[in-house]
Amino acid sequence: MNTAGKITAFTAVLAASFGAAYGVGHAVDPVTSEETSSHAGHRSPGAKGSGDPGTAGAAHAPGGLQIAEDGYRLDLRTPRVEAGKESELRFAVLGRDGRPLTGFRAEHGKELHLIVSARDLTTYRHLHPTRAADGTWSTRVELPRAGDYRLFADFTPGGKGAENLTLGADLAVGGTYRPATLPEPGRTATVDGYTVTLDGELRPGAESELTLSVSRKGRPVTDLDPYLGAYGHLVALRGGDLGYLHVHPGGEPGDGSTRPGPDISFIATAPSAGTYRLFLDFKHEGTVRTAAFTVRAGAGEEPGPGRSDADAGQEKQEKGDAGERKDAGAGHSADGHGH
Repeated sequence: MNTAGKITAFTAVLAASFGAAYGVGHAVDPVTSEETSSHAGHRSPGAKGSGDPGTAGAAHAPGGLQIAEDGYRLDLRTPRVEAGKESELRFAVLGRDGRPLTGFRAEHGKELHLIVSARDLTTYRHLHPTRAADGTWSTRVELPRAGDYRLFADFTPGGKGAENLTLGADLAVGGTYRPATLPEPGRTATVDGYTVTLDGELRPGAESELTLSVSRKGRPVTDLDPYLGAYGHLVALRGGDLGYLHVHPGGEPGDGSTRPGPDISFIATAPSAGTYRLFLDFKHEGTVRTAAFTVRAGAGEEPGPGRSDADAGQEKQEKGDAGERKDAGAGHSADGHGH
């Protein structure tokens, strides 16, 4: 082949490579979930993007896998903190003009929900930071273990027609790293004297109902407090990449049909087969608590015997703006800003 022919062939291969890369980039575009009633503004799974190309039964990708989407970018100004020490997290959401966003639409009573999770899913925080006039958000947090973490900002920009977004960024927590094992799948979690049981299956690519029942000392809890416009708040994170799935109950306080416990029901769709960690926030007698479960989605992957997540390294959390919050498992440091 002469020199001109070689150049022509190389150019064709290069163009094909870039075309394939562009197609893959669009295939993994993350989505968020749209809800009705007081939870309006969250996009439905499947609003855009597609699932894990190599996974059978894959659905649409969850949120939080990108640091930027639809012209908005998460600017984490505190990329590293130290384990066991209270630190201030600072960040901003940059708008399409590159400047910090200052207009947000409240969802579930808050302008922005901040989730912090260890990559091994054994430490979890749901925080509500404070926004300064210049668009800088800040909150104090204490994370008990060193390692790699993921930070998720769940928000809806202000303005007509704006859709909910979940952006993610990595957070390094310094100190001596000791790998932790994710608890085995189970149907029961205990936290601060409460027992929470899980009924239902998480299915890839299909909606399913998950019902979580709260009891204390063997008796059903029938007087749960309203919390963030509902009787429970559920976040699901996918093992491996921490894909973020944000779901809420089908009913809400005051709708005439939703009871304040013991059952809290959710409709959820797993974006793919695999292992997930579910974090349920519920409020009772003025205190927010978190119960966590490991579940598997996919054919032939049934949850194993129940196991108390109090024995699996879940942390307590202290008082926040809605009352003291405690996570499953005693004896760990508290972050002071659970909610």
